[in-house]
Amino acid sequence: MNRKRRIVSLLLAIMLVLGLTGCEGQKTEAVDLEPVLTETANLLVEKTPNPGYGSIGGEWAVYGLANWNGDVPEASWFDTYYANLESYVKDCKGVLDARKYTEYSRVILALTAIGKDPSNVAGYNLLEPLADFDQTVFQGINGPAYALMAMDSGRYEMPKVKGDGIQASRDMYIDYILDKEAEGGGWSLSGGPAEADLTAMMLQALAKYQDREDVQAAVERGVEVLATLQGADGSYTSYETDSSETISQVIAALCQLGISMDDERFVVDGKTLPDRLLAYRTEDGTFRHTMDGEGDMMATEQAFYALVGLYQVQNK
Repeated sequence: MNRKRRIVSLLLAIMLVLGLTGCEGQKTEAVDLEPVLTETANLLVEKTPNPGYGSIGGEWAVYGLANWNGDVPEASWFDTYYANLESYVKDCKGVLDARKYTEYSRVILALTAIGKDPSNVAGYNLLEPLADFDQTVFQGINGPAYALMAMDSGRYEMPKVKGDGIQASRDMYIDYILDKEAEGGGWSLSGGPAEADLTAMMLQALAKYQDREDVQAAVERGVEVLATLQGADGSYTSYETDSSETISQVIAALCQLGISMDDERFVVDGKTLPDRLLAYRTEDGTFRHTMDGEGDMMATEQAFYALVGLYQVQNK
């Protein structure tokens, strides 16, 4: 598996991050998702009996399950995650990572979803690092995008920066993302032509800020780019391979923007993006990275929370 694509997928997230609040706009006529989600939720709990800090078997699974309306053993499973996280935070003295501040954003999203306070985890304020502009943007556009989503998940105020760091604001993070827009619209990790994964992630981060004309214009360009990047068979290719995670990210972005899954720009041969994503599902209930691959937990967690968002829209 291409290492660059895997890194991008691990950062996701995103996301699909706030898409779990549900898509707005027209309801889709997708397949009945409840049986799929029930099976996948049970599978995630079974495969992750001891959830803790981490991209896989950690925050994204917690995030999806916390937003799922099905039967999840909250009293034990979520409590186990929080206890393990507290222990980890104590051991690392509140420093999840010295350089990758998306780690803080991911944890904040999970904590907010389960009703825990990210400003006090074992005595440490995990919101605080996101107040440092330079450190947060060190990773490139992933940093500010996930910082926005994390801060918005609980409508948190931006903390005061510590030491000599540059005080961040939401507008500063928005401006940073807009400044990195690719020629013709969309975004990429390296600054080259637009990539579907990154474009979908940035659209999720910017969706709530379309009262700014420059944001609205960039969002509109990004959506058109996503439509252009979709393959002739309705799939998405990331770094020279088809990717279920990219479809998950695009679904989340469209949900955040209130764009129906039946929008003709994203329907190919009568099949919607959810139809395409479900085609990656294996017989054991997991989802594949690629159509010819085996079931994978990272792909499964991302597909799960994307479909949870769609389920919520169907049942408004």
